[in-house]
Amino acid sequence: MTHETILTNARLVLPDEVIRGSVRVAGGRVTDIAEGAMRVGEDMQGDYLLPGLVELHTDQVESHFQPRPKRYWDPIPAVIAHDAQMAASGVTTVLDALRIGSGPGENRVSSRTPTLIDALVHAAGSGILRAEHYVHLRCEVATPDVVEVFDEVGGHERVRMISLMDHTPGQRQYADVEAFRTYMVGKHSMSSVQFDDHVSQLHELAARFSDVHRRALAERAAARGIRMAAHDDATQEHVDESAALGVHISEFPTTSAAAHAANRAGQLVVMGAPNIVRGGSHSGNVAAADLLAEGVLDILSSDYVPASPMQAVFRLFGEGAITLPEAAALVSAHPAAAAGLDDRGAIEPGRRADLVRVHAYEGAPSAHHPPGSPVPIVRGVWREGQRVA
Repeated sequence: MTHETILTNARLVLPDEVIRGSVRVAGGRVTDIAEGAMRVGEDMQGDYLLPGLVELHTDQVESHFQPRPKRYWDPIPAVIAHDAQMAASGVTTVLDALRIGSGPGENRVSSRTPTLIDALVHAAGSGILRAEHYVHLRCEVATPDVVEVFDEVGGHERVRMISLMDHTPGQRQYADVEAFRTYMVGKHSMSSVQFDDHVSQLHELAARFSDVHRRALAERAAARGIRMAAHDDATQEHVDESAALGVHISEFPTTSAAAHAANRAGQLVVMGAPNIVRGGSHSGNVAAADLLAEGVLDILSSDYVPASPMQAVFRLFGEGAITLPEAAALVSAHPAAAAGLDDRGAIEPGRRADLVRVHAYEGAPSAHHPPGSPVPIVRGVWREGQRVA
């Protein structure tokens, strides 16, 4: 007999509305949704019940593996710690963004990705992870070894997405070279002379590799059915280039013009949830809230703060920018569709029972939490009907 779980007395965030009701779960799927509280089941005490978040781009597993410069952690515990952090943030499906492509002085960047993929596969196969994990390869096209490493790891069944990235200063994310100087001097303690030499090396590599590697990677991804994203497009020309390569996702466009061009090209626009929570881009690029208001924002990603998507959902809802179902879709239904995972992302009969219980804390306002913007507290997470957090 199939075990049945009932979650009752919840504010259910459905695709088009929020109702006070109950959810029945059996066999890992939602089997029924009913209005009103039931006498049986687990009492959600009026908390919100949202679909599990689907995360397309988080760099955090690399941070757990390398918590300090040149200091590496055991990869299995690193993956487990990262997974716990994601689940505690309400994420039930995550595409772990692993960088491939080693630039000047980065001897271990490409070597760590196979190690982390092996650790993710082992942990997932052993049943010790809370969320379901796939791999998103962040391909630095202006590096000598990026295609070689892709050929080593790109055929793995858990590789579901790649992004074509070019962080050469003077364009895209670092159109302002001085902003790049600030980043590199702060992170790597470079002198002014060292920085200038580093930028010169990057420009030489970009001239040799960027275009040829972008095309080679796109051809390989298309042949293997891997979803493709363009990263940090800034101009109409960038979008035209990515669209011609078969790219369907625009990650973190840096300008409004690029976001609108991506939208016209049929690409789904992804922006960082920290951009919403902080009120703008930390790099001085376009604000995600502006793109939302202009109708060209489809997906929010945690990027460098795992808790930020849920915080962004309740910030947007609390400020009246969009409805709660619309905000939830930015972090659930839309990214699920972008990743080709149509069995999840919404609370509907037949869908996977990936669910998140959230208490909306409405404490004293502060500069970061103004009146009307509740702080979401994740109180429970279910993946395919099994409680995991």
